[in-house]
Amino acid sequence: MILQTPLLPSAGLAKITGARTVDLKLECLQHTGAFKVRGAANKMLSLSDEEKKRGVITFSTGNHGKAVAYVAGKMGIRAVVCLSEHVASYRVQAIRQLGAEVSVKGHSQDEAEKNYQDLVSAEGLIPVLPFDDPMIIAGQGTIALEILSTLPDADVLLIPLSGGGLLAGIAMAAKSINPGIHIVGLSIEQSPAMLESLKAGRPVQVEEKDSIADSLLGGIGYVNRHTLPLVEKFTDEHLLISEEEIKNGMHYVFENHRLIVEGAAAVGVGALIDQRMDVKGNTVVTLLSGNSINSRDYVSIIQHRLIDDDN
Repeated sequence: MILQTPLLPSAGLAKITGARTVDLKLECLQHTGAFKVRGAANKMLSLSDEEKKRGVITFSTGNHGKAVAYVAGKMGIRAVVCLSEHVASYRVQAIRQLGAEVSVKGHSQDEAEKNYQDLVSAEGLIPVLPFDDPMIIAGQGTIALEILSTLPDADVLLIPLSGGGLLAGIAMAAKSINPGIHIVGLSIEQSPAMLESLKAGRPVQVEEKDSIADSLLGGIGYVNRHTLPLVEKFTDEHLLISEEEIKNGMHYVFENHRLIVEGAAAVGVGALIDQRMDVKGNTVVTLLSGNSINSRDYVSIIQHRLIDDDN
């Protein structure tokens, strides 16, 4: 159900940054096209027979919903995915094609979560949270185990950050093996909910603006029990990534590695290109977290970068 994804060396990024090596962790090749299936599978395979009969429900910006739909299909159980109207239509269609029921309501991730809560109460479905659940967090942490089993001297990990399940899982697992490893959380300027929550010391809502890294949109939940304290404890450095840096990262990955990635997956590459942190002499891994982007948006981004390069 889960692929062990490869590490791909990027000599070009190592040269740009002065790092000893830079490797790309290719979760863009994972089943469903993103890392989210790790957490979803870990959670759903732990359900009792009675819970499986009741079916599962989640809310999502897209990739987690797709993962839940995929795992539910493999297990032969009912799945309901709550989305906001902000979620791109191609993501909605992908979830439906995997056999899940889709409920679209509200203009933000927080409003989709409210719809999800109402349906949990009304239908008795089993929640599969997108990030704030120990089983989800542990599932995402398997990425760190794969990285360090292949590249045990890795000392800097660049991780996309939104709700925090991915970073919390990777950071905990990595630091249990190498306490000195440096964890960099990469939030987007258009929706830095986790960063604002860390500043406030509690979950806060932020305005969701359009972003090409739409998988990183959304809040951290009205009640956050796990990822907020874990991100605070295990993250060594935070960076805010701009839309321009994300586009640069997507273009670089295509031009130099012939891989198609979504905006959220390119935040680390964008940060490295702009040398947003000092990684000279380090062994660096950045996560290419997924490939969920429609062809029209992707071609438009790449074409604009090519035009800029020609001017």
